[in-house]
Amino acid sequence: MPFQPVILLTDALFFLLTAAIIIFVWVAKNRPHLRRPWMEVLTRTTGVVSLTVILFYYSIAILDSLHFHPKLDRSQNSEHQYSSEILSVLDVLMTPMRTQVEKTFSAPLATQYLAKEMVQYEDGSVDMQYKRLDYGGSHLQNSATEKKADLLLLLLKGTVVAVIMWALVWVFIAFLLRKPWQLSIAQCISRIVRNDTVIPFRAVAITTGILILLVAIAAFVGSKYHLFGTDKVGQDVFYQAVKSIRTGILIGSLTTLVMLPLAITLGAMAGYFKGWVDDVIQYIYTTLNSIPNVLLIAAAVLLLQVYMSNNAENFDSLTARADLRLLFLCLILGITSWTGLCRLLRAETFKLREMEYIQAARTVGLKNITILSRHVMPNFMHIVIINIAIDFSGLVLAEAVLSYINIGVDPTMNSWGNMINQARLEMARDPLVWWSLTAAFVFMFTLVLFANLFADVVRDALDPRVSNHSK
Repeated sequence: MPFQPVILLTDALFFLLTAAIIIFVWVAKNRPHLRRPWMEVLTRTTGVVSLTVILFYYSIAILDSLHFHPKLDRSQNSEHQYSSEILSVLDVLMTPMRTQVEKTFSAPLATQYLAKEMVQYEDGSVDMQYKRLDYGGSHLQNSATEKKADLLLLLLKGTVVAVIMWALVWVFIAFLLRKPWQLSIAQCISRIVRNDTVIPFRAVAITTGILILLVAIAAFVGSKYHLFGTDKVGQDVFYQAVKSIRTGILIGSLTTLVMLPLAITLGAMAGYFKGWVDDVIQYIYTTLNSIPNVLLIAAAVLLLQVYMSNNAENFDSLTARADLRLLFLCLILGITSWTGLCRLLRAETFKLREMEYIQAARTVGLKNITILSRHVMPNFMHIVIINIAIDFSGLVLAEAVLSYINIGVDPTMNSWGNMINQARLEMARDPLVWWSLTAAFVFMFTLVLFANLFADVVRDALDPRVSNHSK
């Protein structure tokens, strides 16, 4: 095989969560009471646009979670050996940006280094000049006169490819819709263009077109230039920002995976059984809330660092070491984040346990575990889903803050928090190095913005009080 597959701990959990989401979508599709509120989400322009952007980010995270050891070159007499380096499919797709490392800082789309360097001539004289980059714009003979025309040509190529890809995607979608709509492909496309559909496919088409255009332009321009410049060690900042998407998505999703069992189980038990069970659970989450989260997370991360330092032989690569720290951070965030949802579910269970159908279930002798699993928990799942959607963006921001104060993910792992932390000192340079902070801000702001917009739509669709009030 040309590669050796590698499954990290976070990869396995992420794929498990992805499978759970697919199963939920399949189940909801075949059950009217679950399909109805989600169809309401999909009929709103804000909902489908936000979902399209989130799925785009999620797809990048999946590509970056498919890891492998690349095969070593046969010319080195190592036909059946693999490199110790761990790459992902996203790394392969972004190979020019990953491998074209400069010496130090360079501005976005620049062809020269940011600072002047000393140049010594044959006659012994020296001068300070801006030296050309090793890779950025290296294909140009005269960067001063050819750069603008070359950038316009690359933009044009990217636009043409994007339009072709966008057209092919929507012809394929129209082909899939022709049977349900009982129309020809041309009629399906015409219906989408007129926005004469229950689901606003035209908004999805526009959003998809913009995303494809950005990807195509980034691919063409990024292969010849550094889109967001380079950092102190010459690495492409745009590549770092894209690689940080996986970290942000994993922090938001895996933390939720840890938080939900605790919040749902303890919240339902506290509200249903009352008495000493409620008192014990209240004592647990009240005590946990009394400890500052930052101090608890810092203590846990420091303990993990001591363990990893004393057991370095257990980690075969820096990637595995950083992955364990990321997983541990998700566990700590999950343990410290379940209390708010637990309170909500406890209050909702108090109300549900007094409903007539719950009383009837008790009367006929159903076991408490059956009542909780079949009658109580399904009726507060809308609160769980709303809380997940709202908390996701907060967890993404939490990673940035924690990494900024050096108690977040491993410094060797790409994350927006690490980029912001590294950009802190660069902002004091002269000339100003602003692009690392800007790149992290743009990517993180986009994800958080559309996650919040999607959370608002989900809340309006799933919360019975909001839905009834709107009607």
